[in-house]
Amino acid sequence: MAWVLLVVAGLLEVGWSIGMKYTDGFTRPLPSVLTGVGIVASMLLLSQAAKTLPIGTAYGVWVGIGAAGAAVFGMAVLGEPATAARIFFVCLLLVAVVGLKATSGH
Repeated sequence: MAWVLLVVAGLLEVGWSIGMKYTDGFTRPLPSVLTGVGIVASMLLLSQAAKTLPIGTAYGVWVGIGAAGAAVFGMAVLGEPATAARIFFVCLLLVAVVGLKATSGH
């Protein structure tokens, strides 16, 4: 169950990190509230997962999901450069996430 919570926390991190782009410096109320709720929910789920999983693994996976997801969203939706190098490094992030899971002992 901790892994499910951690994956959901990571997906919420993707959501709130993208949401920050739409807050306009936290001057737009609805995107700001949704982003804030996403931040709180993501961290609460991370903290629940970290009760069972090693913190280095939990935090690394959480950050990896968030970073990879935000990068992919940026390339796919926001028109950010989708160069071979960027795609390669996003893949490395995903390999690191899988590696942390595989070696966590849980």
